[in-house]
Amino acid sequence: MAVYNPASLHAEEFINDEEIRETLEYAEKNKNNMELINEILEKARPIPTATGCRCNGLTHREASVLLACDDPEVTKRIYQIAEEIKLAFYGNRIVIFAPLYLSNYCVNGCLYCPYHMKNKTIPRKKLTQEEVKAEVIALQDMGHKRLAIESGEDPVMNPIEYILECIDTIYSIKHKNGAIRRVNVNIAATTVENYTKLKNAGIGTYILFQETYHKESYLHLHPTGPKHDYDYHTEAMDRAMFGGIDDVGLGVLFGLEMYKYEFAGLIMHAEHLEAVHGVGPHTISVPRVKRADDIDPDEFDGGIDDETFEKITACIRLAVPYTGMIISTRESEAVRSKLLRLGISQVSGGSRTSVGGYTEKLRPHDTEQFDVSDQRTLDEVVAWLMQNGHIPSFCTACYREGRTGDRFMSLCKSGQILNCCHPNALMTLAEYLVDYASPETKAIGFDMIEKELRRIPKDKVRAIAAQNIEDIKSSNRRDFRF
Repeated sequence: MAVYNPASLHAEEFINDEEIRETLEYAEKNKNNMELINEILEKARPIPTATGCRCNGLTHREASVLLACDDPEVTKRIYQIAEEIKLAFYGNRIVIFAPLYLSNYCVNGCLYCPYHMKNKTIPRKKLTQEEVKAEVIALQDMGHKRLAIESGEDPVMNPIEYILECIDTIYSIKHKNGAIRRVNVNIAATTVENYTKLKNAGIGTYILFQETYHKESYLHLHPTGPKHDYDYHTEAMDRAMFGGIDDVGLGVLFGLEMYKYEFAGLIMHAEHLEAVHGVGPHTISVPRVKRADDIDPDEFDGGIDDETFEKITACIRLAVPYTGMIISTRESEAVRSKLLRLGISQVSGGSRTSVGGYTEKLRPHDTEQFDVSDQRTLDEVVAWLMQNGHIPSFCTACYREGRTGDRFMSLCKSGQILNCCHPNALMTLAEYLVDYASPETKAIGFDMIEKELRRIPKDKVRAIAAQNIEDIKSSNRRDFRF
């Protein structure tokens, strides 16, 4: 592992304001340059290879030109290529996860988040380990296998020791046929030493949203608290990777700043990680500002409509073709349905954004971080995905088999990841159907599994997967994986 040298990594060098502004000027100047746009689109297309296909991706300047172009025919072509890339590397699989909020105690002053320190109307709550256990059992009873834990930043109430204890508790709970097989972590920027502790605790992906890459806006939106330090926050992914975490997840909160600036900064951050660490982000999330206690999204000037949001998603897919993309229940069923074909590979289902929300009989609103637009149950989301031709996947095999970081990306770029992901998706879907699904969802699911088994290219893999699925249906054997 390389030695972390903070002097060698300055946020304002790899997220350079002057470069972003020049990029936006370049994009505006060339948004009707059809010769250049056609070259960029051709560069973005998947290229067939002996083992599958590969993609060149796009630079932040190239992708920004596409985003700036408002020609309907160009937008249509962007969407077509985005769908081609999504199917080439992620197939029709959609990974399922749920957030688990541990604590809403926070010492920051973020203007867009109801957890901010000055909010006196939101009840503050921190889960005990017994409450964590109860929440996890509730999630397991839904059928979840993958969680993303969330917590406000408070070094007294939510120290790293508390987060590590919660992770240990989550992994320790085996309930009926349920088990959380992978915990992703979305907590505040921290030290290399603490990232190493998280890695040793067996986490999957470390996720941290930049919120905004525009430094002046960032400082205004984070007036107080440790998150006010733009550089420390922006350089967090470098510290995480130096700490041994090779799967990291980026994201900006669209709506805080002008979206073209955020888009360029996001792609530049991905380019930086690839250049310095040899592997870019494992995931990119695309949240938008939503209404919450004490928060009115209309107060922010950078709000974007659904059509612009769709184009942003598609352009990200063209720029970073191998990176997973996440859409949460912040968005409605209608919006999520459109984005699934434009590059999204992970969705949340049956989510609660409140502390202790999964053990409440009624959906609580008093401690929610944001309003949940898609309020369907996990079973309803699973059925909906299958009805629209997607395979809901509860797979976590890559993490547990060591296929992370550059090892995952090498398999993804060669097309070989399909030989792992497709059968694993079907086997974990079979687990869900047998253990948790409604009769209607079960009928849809096993019909899909039968059809999708035929699409596994290798005869031996197909035969093993089919036998494993029969074993899942006939016994309590679980957790088969390739």
